[in-house]
Parts: sequence; C-alpha cells; structure tokens
Amino acid sequence: MIGSFLRERASWIILFLFVQLLALIIGYLDTTIRFSSIVYFVFLSLVIFLVFLIVRYHQESRFFQELKQRDYNLDVTSLPEPSTPFERLVVDSIIEPIEQLKKDASTNQQLLEQEKDDLLSWIHEVKTPMTTMHLIIDRIEDQQLKQQLKNEWLRIHLLLDQQLHHKRIPFIENDLYMEEIVLEPLLFSEINALRSWCMQKRIGMDVDLTVTTVLSDAKWLSFIIRQLLTNAIKYSDVSSEIIVKSREENGQSQLQIFDNGRGIEAKDLPRIFDKGFTSTTQHQDNAATGMGLYLSKLAADMLKIDILVDSEPGGGSVFTLAFPDPDEFVKIRGM
Repeated sequence: MIGSFLRERASWIILFLFVQLLALIIGYLDTTIRFSSIVYFVFLSLVIFLVFLIVRYHQESRFFQELKQRDYNLDVTSLPEPSTPFERLVVDSIIEPIEQLKKDASTNQQLLEQEKDDLLSWIHEVKTPMTTMHLIIDRIEDQQLKQQLKNEWLRIHLLLDQQLHHKRIPFIENDLYMEEIVLEPLLFSEINALRSWCMQKRIGMDVDLTVTTVLSDAKWLSFIIRQLLTNAIKYSDVSSEIIVKSREENGQSQLQIFDNGRGIEAKDLPRIFDKGFTSTTQHQDNAATGMGLYLSKLAADMLKIDILVDSEPGGGSVFTLAFPDPDEFVKIRGM
C-alpha cells in the first residue's frame, strides 16, 4: 500500500525535492543569502512535507482499504464517505459504472427469463404435434416402419425433455417437493417409455428392488433415472441385459443400474459429468451430446444424491445413486 501511494505521487514528490535542491544551489551560489538559513528552511520544509505525507497516507489508505474490502458488492450506498475532493472524484467515478452494471445485469436477467419462458412455451407447444404423431404412428400397419418411426419419435421426445429440464435446473429449488417415493412404479414408468428402443436392440430389463422406497423429489428423480437408463441402452450391445437393483449399504439407500456396454475409459471417468463431454476414445460418436450426465449430476447435487460410477472398457458400467440420510432429507425439505 505504501509503495502504491508513493508511486502514484512520484511526480509531485520529485518536483518538491527538485525545488528544495534548487533552493540549496541558489543559496550556495548567491553570496548575499546566508546558506545556513537556506539549509534551515529546506530542513523545515522536508519535515513538514514528511508529516503531510504521513497524514495523507493514513487518510487515503483507509479510504482505499474500505473500497478494496467491498470485493464485488455493487451497493453504492455502502461506499466509504469521501473526505476530500479527490476521494469524492474517485467515488463519483465508481458510482456511475456500478449503476450501469446494475442496470445491465437487471436487463440481462430479464432477457434470460424471457428466453427461458419462450423456450419452455415452445417446448410445450411442440408436445401437442408430438402426441398427434405418436397416435398416427400407432395406426401404421407396417411393423418395421412403425418401429423405426417410434424410435425416431422417442429420440426427439428425449431431446425435448432434456432441453426442458436444462432450462428448469437453474430454478430447481422452486420446483422441489421432497417425499417418500415408491421406486417400482417410477422405474417401470421410465422403462416402459423406453420399451420400443429396448425392443429394437433386443435388450432385456431385470429389476430387483430390495429397498422399495426412497426420500427424494419424484419428478427430478425420474429425470435422473431416465438419463441413466437412456445412456445404458444407448451404449449396451444388442441382445444384452440391463439390471436395476436397489439395496441398503451403511444405512444409506442405493439404486444401481448395470449395463454390459462398451464401458468407460479410466481417463474419462473424472470428466463424464462435465458439460458437453462425450468420449476421448469414441470422439466420432455424433449421437452423444454430453448433456445427459451433466444435467443428471446438477439435479442430483440439488437432491443431495451422490452419483457413483464404476466402469472399465469392454466390461460395462455401474451407476449408483446414493440417497441422502434422513438428516439431509430434513435440510432439503426446508428449502
């Protein structure tokens, strides 16, 4: 702080010292002036100047220290009260950009809200023709064509659902309703929605629930399970099996999804929940968006659910949802 203070005032400090040096030179060269008087004057001037510097340093350093301690607080009413014209100039130069930043932030927030509302409205509007398309597909007699159309319809449906939840996640706290959920109907509802895809790949589902209920939010838990099942089906081999189990370990309820797919490389495991990350070994896979696991992790974090992954290349993957204990549940329900 002292160094900055002196550097900022280096020009007029140098000017003052130059004037004192000039006085000494004149006193030395001009025999009509007593040199000792000039030395005495210069000494007093230096003492007064040093006292002035010390006083100004304490005043200005306190002012700027208060500014520094404010961090990113944009409340202009909390600015320190200026005591000098220079400090008033500093405060005025700060207030104007802060007010502009607040206006810009408010405008951007409104634009984001409007964009979210418009997109959510559009997604809901699209659901109507999607439902009509599904009814039309059900009336097609050509079973092969019918199956192909159902699969493509399902892909569009899942992408819209993913986008819908993507826009809702920033406001998830306003949407949570924690309750005791019966796992079986929730799981079978999600499995049934993906049935046509499973039939196409001849994938079987084996459900074994030791723990039958968990504490969570039904809508967001369904979304997480939907993403994990979608990934399991997408990366499973044809004519394989996906196993869904629930258990209790160390007093904690867990739901596990096993698949026999291509697995995940060890170097990719720490990154699979990153936004947009797909794979380093299957980088040409254009079907992957890198959003499913990312959104699942965001939702799981809000629900205090830990997502654990165990996988090896060629050996399939196991995704485990570890639900919060009752104490954590009480904290979430208080949101």
